[in-house]
Amino acid sequence: MKVTAVETFLVEPRWLFLKVSTDEGVTGWGEPVVEGRAGTVRAAVHELAELVIGQDPLRVEDLWQVLRRGGFYRGGPVLSSALAGYDHALWDIAGKARGLPVHELLGGPVRDRVRAYSWVAGDRPDGVFEAVARQVEAGFSAVKMNATAEMRPIASPADAEAVLDRAREAREALGPRGDLAIDFHGRVSPAMARRLVRTLEEVQPMFVEEPVLPELPVEVLASVVSASTVPIATGERLYSRWEFKPVLDAGVAVVQPDPSHAGGISELRRIGSLAEIYGASIAPHCPLGPISLAASLQVAFTTPNFLIQEHSAGMHYHGTDPAYLVDMAPVRVVDGWLARPTGPGLGVEVDEAAVRRAAETGHAWRSPIWRHDDGGFAEW
Repeated sequence: MKVTAVETFLVEPRWLFLKVSTDEGVTGWGEPVVEGRAGTVRAAVHELAELVIGQDPLRVEDLWQVLRRGGFYRGGPVLSSALAGYDHALWDIAGKARGLPVHELLGGPVRDRVRAYSWVAGDRPDGVFEAVARQVEAGFSAVKMNATAEMRPIASPADAEAVLDRAREAREALGPRGDLAIDFHGRVSPAMARRLVRTLEEVQPMFVEEPVLPELPVEVLASVVSASTVPIATGERLYSRWEFKPVLDAGVAVVQPDPSHAGGISELRRIGSLAEIYGASIAPHCPLGPISLAASLQVAFTTPNFLIQEHSAGMHYHGTDPAYLVDMAPVRVVDGWLARPTGPGLGVEVDEAAVRRAAETGHAWRSPIWRHDDGGFAEW
């Protein structure tokens, strides 16, 4: 079998899909994208195509190594995301060629179903109790919310208290058996992160996510980890096992590699194994489309130290939830759980006609630009 063609499709709301075709009619799909830089990743995908076309797609690991290491300059969000899309598609082909889901090729399932959490509210949460209560009624036992909108490096007591007040509302709606994840989104300074995680101990979060920016010295992250008993999670802006080792050394409890950013299924598996050495869990970051989620599930079902799955259905960033699959059932959350996919490859069938129609319009989604009340730039 040989790869014959590579195609990409920009589709709303902010996604990029990849189709890899072969001379035997078996096709694979992937989702390589950096939110807000889809066009840049698309260019990288097509530059890398010369390393894939004409090759045997069943040599998944060999192609991963070539795509990762075949250039003198490597890694980073763009190249790692392009690699991730190819990795999804190659595993999809490998599973389809053998008539098996990818997780069966990776050693078989270690669980029967996967727990998922739902997002509530937005960047300026309002009516948190009601929003969380709706998710509980829908069957979810875990939710995630943003801690705050833009926050000054040293926030006022009122702004800090507002974070705790919203978390208290969420905890009240969830009850003592529910799990609450709180996303700082890198918006909070190290000083405020240390202060806030201590106050949030009261609501016993499942984890606080990305409490500080990932480019800060790892000692800063370690200082937040040691500031309280709240489990700390991070990793959506880390792209390889080499980048995850320092944060694991810093003591994080949960790593969050993204299947569309961190080198795909192959690298997520390795990051999960690395985390296992530290007694840490993996909770893949996954706010993108159904192909990315399908890839993430293949890892979730075969990774012993998997914790919980993010998904994008109903996420406030999207506005709508377009269906690009012939059948959404394999990636649909029911009562807070995702069933084990049994179809070959990634376990989903892409509605190619719908994808091609959507690609005629495409998108130009960009991350918002925020500013503080003094006009200075604020982290989104």
